[in-house]
Amino acid sequence: MVNSKAYERLKRKMTVENLWLYVIKVLKDVGELRAYDIKKELIKRFEIKPATITVYAVIYKMVRDELIESVSSPDGTRYRVTKKGLETFDQGITYIDRLIKILSS
Repeated sequence: MVNSKAYERLKRKMTVENLWLYVIKVLKDVGELRAYDIKKELIKRFEIKPATITVYAVIYKMVRDELIESVSSPDGTRYRVTKKGLETFDQGITYIDRLIKILSS
């Protein structure tokens, strides 16, 4: 397999630069999680290793955009996906599916 700079850029754009998709997928599947646990799931499930500050920055933006919400718990702040987050996730997946069909035809 050829690993070119173009391919590496594509991987970065589809993972770290669109981390919100992966965060919603994790929360959708697992439920409420702390930010640290979200990062662990990203590594375990998708082999994405973003910097801790990147994960926290994405989570902060997602809360601000109402894609996820924070919930206080005895062990710290947890996050869960909102209805808007699920709708946006579905919209993103539909877009990716459509793009794959166009590019692979």
